[in-house]
Amino acid sequence: MRFTSTPRGARLARRLVSHRVNDWGHPYMTPANETLTLITAELTANAVRHGHVPGRDFHLQLTLIEGTFRIEVTDTRAEKQPPTSPPATDSLSESGRGLLLVAALADDWGVTPRQAAPGKTVWAELCVRTQGHPLTHRVAPEPTDLDLLLATASLLRDDLGSRPEDASPGGRRQ
Repeated sequence: MRFTSTPRGARLARRLVSHRVNDWGHPYMTPANETLTLITAELTANAVRHGHVPGRDFHLQLTLIEGTFRIEVTDTRAEKQPPTSPPATDSLSESGRGLLLVAALADDWGVTPRQAAPGKTVWAELCVRTQGHPLTHRVAPEPTDLDLLLATASLLRDDLGSRPEDASPGGRRQ
């Protein structure tokens, strides 16, 4: 899936991963869903903050193969590589802990060069036990424009705090 390289794009990516993980048998409040959502939040925030190139989007791919989730976030900035091991941060610093969280939560993570263009892919894997029906191999399908439009509209309604009682009879906010 492709997202704009903005905080809103990172937020939408995080929320769509949470929805997909729920659809794959790991409900929203389970440790697996919350962990994958947090890892996604950190990787997409880094793509927006450190991997942003004006006019270029970042890509996210989520796969599930035999109980292992793999999250890949690809940006177009090749020269800004994350460190192979997260550095220790100053305890007073307000940032710099994202990769420490990813390293602590994921079973494995790393960085690979982008295949067909400049950039890099930062990935993380999390092994989870399947619940309910067995899942052997799933790849989140590439959404159609209509799917993205509907999902974005739904997520934006959540962002704006919309509730039926907030709307006027004409469907506009008061």
